[in-house]
Amino acid sequence: MRIALTILIGIHGIIHLFGFFKAFGISEFNAISQPISKTYGICWFLTFLLFVITIILILIHSDYWWLSGFLAMIISQVLIFNYWSDAKFGTVFNVIILLATIIGYSSFNFNNKIKGERISLFENSALKNQEIVTEKALFYLPPIVQKWLSNSGIIGKKFISNVHLVQELKLKMNLEQTSWNNGTAEQYFTIQPPAFNWNINTEMNSILSVVGRDKFEDGKGEMIIKLLSLIPVANAKNHEKVNQATLQRYLAEIVWFPSASLSQYIKWEAIDDYSARATMEYKGTKGSGEFHFDKEGNFEKFVAMRYQDSNAIKPTKWTVISTRTEERNGIKIPIECEASWEMENGKWTWLKLRITDIQYNVNKMPVANNVYKK
Repeated sequence: MRIALTILIGIHGIIHLFGFFKAFGISEFNAISQPISKTYGICWFLTFLLFVITIILILIHSDYWWLSGFLAMIISQVLIFNYWSDAKFGTVFNVIILLATIIGYSSFNFNNKIKGERISLFENSALKNQEIVTEKALFYLPPIVQKWLSNSGIIGKKFISNVHLVQELKLKMNLEQTSWNNGTAEQYFTIQPPAFNWNINTEMNSILSVVGRDKFEDGKGEMIIKLLSLIPVANAKNHEKVNQATLQRYLAEIVWFPSASLSQYIKWEAIDDYSARATMEYKGTKGSGEFHFDKEGNFEKFVAMRYQDSNAIKPTKWTVISTRTEERNGIKIPIECEASWEMENGKWTWLKLRITDIQYNVNKMPVANNVYKK
């Protein structure tokens, strides 16, 4: 889509350059039979320059390409109105460019909203706890959880206060879908208070861009999905089921920052030699899930009864499985996982993810990885 838009703008822009050439007698432009004054010739040239700037901004993935594109389109359409009999078909190009700039602005606005949320999230969680994790801190946990934390390598390291990570994703939007949609995501976590902000960019049918943002903050959950950053597909918030589901997601994902399992808002109880149940309660929202480990203490899977959305009548079995574990920043974590729902008509493995970058205890919000840009 980006390439097609660039080509269309390029062709449209070059046509405006010929208008400038005709005005100054540099060459004939027979597509327009009327004479073009030098004043209008300068306007044709200015429009050409704005379209060139737009192409450059698109190619360098600038957030502001839509602004120059919109200005170029406005001036172009004014020129077309003045030379309507010869140039009216250029309106088709401008309509397409207008739609593209509206989508571009919507994406810019959506990204700015997320950036503001991240800044607020980050500022509300300074590096408050710089104590070292000791074996004594693990004493009251179930034996298998102690083994997991010892095996993860957190003992002797500072408690993790915040996390920034980047993911590559493969998604299936429903049980019947056979092929995977590729996507990228970026996520921020804080531990005190517990919160996350996750945003995703993927495509529907390899054509239409889909963006989304999940967050858990102040004990409440919220989910937004938009087609082309413009058309709302889902907007779930201010609902107990959504709050609990996002809390359970946070709970499942502490395997990427294991020292969070020592937080006061998480309570542990042993199930058997290789599994334990964690219950998390914060700001009136409560949820639980089962952590399963192998005999060495490596995380294997997380299982919870979780609501799929606010319309769900009852919770569904939700499982997150670790498919690959590696050490990152001195801590052993699952870097590849699969998530699935146990539906009435079969298992729906809807997500496969791989962590491509993870940072702990960052002093300021990292520069965005621009997951929306392709």
